[in-house]
Amino acid sequence: MEILILILCGLLMMNGSTMAAEKIIKYKDPKQLLNVRIKDLMGRMSLEEKIGQMVQIERSVASKNVMTKYFIGSVLSGGGSPPAKQASPQAWIKMVNDFQNGSMSTPLGIPMIYGIDAVHGNNNAYKATIFPHNVGLGATRDPDLVKRIGVATALEVRATGISYAFAPCIAVCRDPRWGRCYESYSEDHKIVQSMTSLVSGLQGDIPINGRKGAPYVGGKDKVAACAKHYVGDGGTTKGINENNTVIDLHGLLGIHMPAYYNAIRDGVSTVMVSYSSWNGIKMHANRDLITNRLKKKMRFRGFVISDWQGIDRITTPDHANYTYSILAGVQAGIDMVMIPYNYTEFIDGLTTLVKNNFIPMRRIDDAVRRILRVKFTMGLFENPFADESFVKDLGSKKHRELAREAVRKSLVLLKNGESVDKPILPLSKKAPKILVAGSHAHNLGYQCGGWTIEWQGIGGNNNTEGTTILSAIQNTVEKETEVVYLENVNNTKAVKEGNFSYAIVVVGELPYAETKGDSLNLTIAEPGPNTIQNVCEAVNCVVVLVTGRPVTIMQLVPQMDAIVAAWLPGSEGQGVADMLFGDYGFTGKLSRTWFKTVDQLPMNVGDAHYDPLFPFGFGLTTNTTK
Repeated sequence: MEILILILCGLLMMNGSTMAAEKIIKYKDPKQLLNVRIKDLMGRMSLEEKIGQMVQIERSVASKNVMTKYFIGSVLSGGGSPPAKQASPQAWIKMVNDFQNGSMSTPLGIPMIYGIDAVHGNNNAYKATIFPHNVGLGATRDPDLVKRIGVATALEVRATGISYAFAPCIAVCRDPRWGRCYESYSEDHKIVQSMTSLVSGLQGDIPINGRKGAPYVGGKDKVAACAKHYVGDGGTTKGINENNTVIDLHGLLGIHMPAYYNAIRDGVSTVMVSYSSWNGIKMHANRDLITNRLKKKMRFRGFVISDWQGIDRITTPDHANYTYSILAGVQAGIDMVMIPYNYTEFIDGLTTLVKNNFIPMRRIDDAVRRILRVKFTMGLFENPFADESFVKDLGSKKHRELAREAVRKSLVLLKNGESVDKPILPLSKKAPKILVAGSHAHNLGYQCGGWTIEWQGIGGNNNTEGTTILSAIQNTVEKETEVVYLENVNNTKAVKEGNFSYAIVVVGELPYAETKGDSLNLTIAEPGPNTIQNVCEAVNCVVVLVTGRPVTIMQLVPQMDAIVAAWLPGSEGQGVADMLFGDYGFTGKLSRTWFKTVDQLPMNVGDAHYDPLFPFGFGLTTNTTK
């Protein structure tokens, strides 16, 4: 009898341990191998759940119920789409967590990923640190600085509960008439390649034994990055946004592709497809470049995401045949579709295409496998909700000091007096009376440019926090120095009668983004040229150009005693004053050719017709006064 009882107990124990083992869900167990978790989860997913993972929707149409009902894989904030105007980090976090609660309420509890265009800091967030745009960072020639900016940006993105940044833009802008040229580090692919260090800053350094092409995100203080826009977006004809890049395969691979190799080597999690075409073929429908080259030849193992309504634009006019657009985009190799609004149309359309065998199930599985790989790698399954401990990092003093350093290193000195013997810079802090003039001297919004608080950018000083160039100058000169500020100067008489020691004129372009920035004349915004003429005719002047690219200045150069290309420096204008008054010496070098006239364009270093006003790599240096 005792033996029988022991046998029964043993059987019960074995059965209990078997039941316990069966209760262990592999995809929820972080101790399991990544591929084991992915396989286990995909084996449990319905077609409806898989297609939901491929969907990214805008926050304005998202809700907890929508996330649960449609198994939505991702949400984003479009440019200028916060939960509320001047929303606090806590308000962002509450919104993101609410959506995540919806995702976690589904039977499988697959967390969503929230994305945002953090292209020069977490630029949609009120009071975030706004770093110089990429055109300025390219002039620094400093990949370590850019990596540190990535580290800071990741923290400020996490401060708002977000885990995915649509950055870096690794376009190689070959024509400054392009409205996104300021998002490009350089016309030279070698500089752009070096600046993919931002990926490691955002995501962390990949392990020494990490798998080539595999996505990597190194902890809760990091975010998934996105290399964009694949491929050739900076080479369109006449710089027209979303247009056609006419170049042979050798040119495409030699100029526009190299930085993608670097980004993939550094473990970039996602790649965004370009609106543009290559030799007439829309990139969103280019299976050869997305599937055959990016995924197979380059061994990219993260996921490919469309741009905003990118598949809609496969047809002309947009959305003319959405079923075809879904078929062409998904079959080309796009894994996640930024819809961003009418998600039920996409879900219904893709479901029908799969059920009728127009899109094979293996294509859906490839997409979902890649999306899940990124989500598991990010640690979203273990930490799906926002960590409020990062709130303190948004706009922190440390990050603002880093941005100020970036401003200093990005400025390029184009002219400094009529001769080396008679430099204008550095300026004296002890001058009795100085004039600061121009539309951009005291306008934080102009200083930051597009992709700041609003998609197109917005003028004024009340939209976020920072230091204008005027305020920085006032902070730097001696207390006894009288600083007179005139936004517009209509004649020289007032300047001549002002008895100024010198003048600082700050003018440039008005904010813009994407197509609205396309320009065939590349002029300084009025009344900027008039202000330069009226001030510089009357007194020694330093002109600070706040622009997203080289602009037309050849006729004005003789009138300007010193010229500083400040690009779009962001929120920390104090970095400009640091340079003007000699606290630091100029070191920035042009990462773009400065043309004489727009008729020369496109013109890049190495071209046979190269005849610039200031050549690629140009930049005068100065000593410090310390």
